[in-house]
Amino acid sequence: MERIGSTLRRVVNPSELAARYEAVRNEVMESPAVQQFIEEHAASIDKAVVEKSLMKLYEFVSASHQCEKCPHLDGCINVMKGFEPKLVLSQGFIDIDYVKCPNKLVDDERRNITNMIDSMHMPKDVMEARLHHVNLEHDDSRIIAIEAAAQFLSEYSETGKLPERGFYIYGPFGTGKSYILGALANELANRRVRTVIVYIPEFLREIKQSIQDQTFNDKIDFVKKAEVLMLDDFGAESISAWARDEVLGTILQYRMAEKLPTFFTSNYNYKELEHHLAYTQRGEKEEVKAARIMERIKTVSKPIELKGSNLRNRN
Repeated sequence: MERIGSTLRRVVNPSELAARYEAVRNEVMESPAVQQFIEEHAASIDKAVVEKSLMKLYEFVSASHQCEKCPHLDGCINVMKGFEPKLVLSQGFIDIDYVKCPNKLVDDERRNITNMIDSMHMPKDVMEARLHHVNLEHDDSRIIAIEAAAQFLSEYSETGKLPERGFYIYGPFGTGKSYILGALANELANRRVRTVIVYIPEFLREIKQSIQDQTFNDKIDFVKKAEVLMLDDFGAESISAWARDEVLGTILQYRMAEKLPTFFTSNYNYKELEHHLAYTQRGEKEEVKAARIMERIKTVSKPIELKGSNLRNRN
């Protein structure tokens, strides 16, 4: 039987190992980052420390730094995806500590921004909207809406305080009303302002069901106390007197009293919405109660008409 030493010498060529080791050492020592680290810690690092730490140094130089070798976070080549190595001294040796890379920081920031928006029944395209994506060609009304949004953001940036009134954006189907709300919500999220954006028809159905599971008060409080509240498709369908007065009325009364900005989208202007709210599902006409709701809406918002063609019908 062949002795183990002979086998190793036959399988592993010592001269090849030495050459490979020297190549690794040269690659490590040619790294500007390694040279800088050694210079900064010259009092603690000598040749022996470098030799004993060579594999850690090689791991460092082989990694992607500042995401230079990674197309995106999912394509990160590092040992720990989303983290890049940083050289440190530990117990007399050169070691590695992993810190978040730029792609990871951007991804975390994006997730934090997303978490600043609470969406209830809103479509994905609205939640991904951005103001600079709004089509302003041949439509002055959209320009007015975007300028109003920019002014709202500017006032907050300058004073650190949210304006007391939001917008009541109204106009025909498909003109981009909901999209503008979503875009503004994302801009506010970038400024660390938490926004609740609600699709009213589904919300009212959910609220009705919440009476049975005893979550009614929690859901009402969550919406009415939002830092910024956006109510999408207000007046989209006939509602009961209970939903108008006890749900929407309660929410708007609180926000009016607390001077919290509230935004709306609707197919109706103020006058048309008041007429719509005056008639309940049972056909009852209650003009005084409708007027009371409208007074709250007018107090917490200012009207902006959105015209233009139906964007949903474009190819």
